[in-house]
Amino acid sequence: MKLKLGTRGSDLARTQSTMIAESLGAAGFETELMTIRTAGDRSAATSFGSIGPQGVFVREIEDALLAGDVDLAVHSFKDLPTRSPVELVIAAIPARRDPADVLLVRQPALAAGSDALLPLVEGTRIGTASARRRVWLKHFRADLETRPLRGNVPTRIKRLQDGHYDAILLAAAGIERLRERTEVLDAALDGLVVLRLDPERFVPAPAQGALAVQCRRDRADVVAALEALDDAATRTTVGAERELLARVEGGCEMAFGAHCTRGSRGFKLVAMLEREGRVLTARAESEDARTLAAAAWRAIEAV
Repeated sequence: MKLKLGTRGSDLARTQSTMIAESLGAAGFETELMTIRTAGDRSAATSFGSIGPQGVFVREIEDALLAGDVDLAVHSFKDLPTRSPVELVIAAIPARRDPADVLLVRQPALAAGSDALLPLVEGTRIGTASARRRVWLKHFRADLETRPLRGNVPTRIKRLQDGHYDAILLAAAGIERLRERTEVLDAALDGLVVLRLDPERFVPAPAQGALAVQCRRDRADVVAALEALDDAATRTTVGAERELLARVEGGCEMAFGAHCTRGSRGFKLVAMLEREGRVLTARAESEDARTLAAAAWRAIEAV
């Protein structure tokens, strides 16, 4: 069976989709990547929230699935709205990569000897288009200057290397996946310091680091083909994060983060949310991941 796989055209999107295609190939399925340009890709807006409502990076791809133009699609799970068309299903969530954010920093911006969360000199110019990242930066270091930055990962890194910024914020998982596939990114990172930000403190976007493989619900053959790619542990933890997101009902311009992990005593969920100018943090623990979102939401409401 040959499967048409819908993907965005960025370096990272095609890398992620190629990884899924190779996994399917190892299971005996031939795939063809079909590039689909979304409204988010076409927009020249400098911040994600200015592009439009949540889903601007996936809507055209979901439309292609519904129309039967593609058989499956690979998304960065954090781009998917909490509600998709009922005709579609997330048939596989592969094992998650590092959910943390990372700072790429030019050497002169580093504060020598500092062991703080953000060891940067005062007034460091940081590039990001994410409302969440901007708010977290201001919360931890009000002296830092945030500037808008969009584009694919190599473009953003080049802007940093060219001196337009002192540092930029990216997702660790995207860096990992690109570095595995090409030496070009290693060269682009030359001379930069990569700082991983503790996801328990600088809380990432819900489902950051995870992929969602989507198809039509009525395509039993495709659903069956994707079953082997699903990672139950990732589905559980990401599910808790996205259930809490659904309760918050935040879009691209809402500062919200959630990070769920499994430990020896069960599951733990930490969330951060901006509300009326305040950044709230809530934590919940449970042996049953299905109760975490409700418990975290009660903790947020109590703050």
